[in-house]
Amino acid sequence: MSDTRQAILAAARSAVQARGYNALSFREIGKEIGVKSASIHYHFPTKGDLGAELARDYTAQGKAYLDELSACDSAVGCFDGYLAIFRKALEDDNRMCLCGIMAAEQHDLPEQVRVEVSRFTDMNVAWLESRLESLLPELRADAPHDRAIAIFAAIEGAQLVARGRSDATMYDRAIQSYRASGLIPG
Repeated sequence: MSDTRQAILAAARSAVQARGYNALSFREIGKEIGVKSASIHYHFPTKGDLGAELARDYTAQGKAYLDELSACDSAVGCFDGYLAIFRKALEDDNRMCLCGIMAAEQHDLPEQVRVEVSRFTDMNVAWLESRLESLLPELRADAPHDRAIAIFAAIEGAQLVARGRSDATMYDRAIQSYRASGLIPG
């Protein structure tokens, strides 16, 4: 992948995580990385193409991280690692999960971006479900798929609330509450 393409993706990811997909501007990305917007159009003909590639790349990076985390043999350790990645975004200048913030703009997204954002959600839910089934076999009768959806939604929600307050400790408090209620192992 070319250096310019990588720079475009990095700047676009940062912009979307900070301000959302609707604020994504080829002109602003160009200013940030020192190229004309025509250069960005060369790599990504439309904003939808760029958004879809961002979500695909983010999902691939997330999958690689989750594949590494799958080696955990402790439910608490495994979920600690999972929770940490969402907190890390908050620590990075109060940013959001890229696909989470784009999902909030669902109705404004081109179809190709919606598809990629949905893939991210599906990947996370499938991973959570597999971890629940393998690390907590007693939960198999308790609809692990539904619980995985609830966990994912709770984590994304905790991140959103914390971001809205510019206070990562709000995320921590929500996670502690989820753990105390038994939703998240720990």
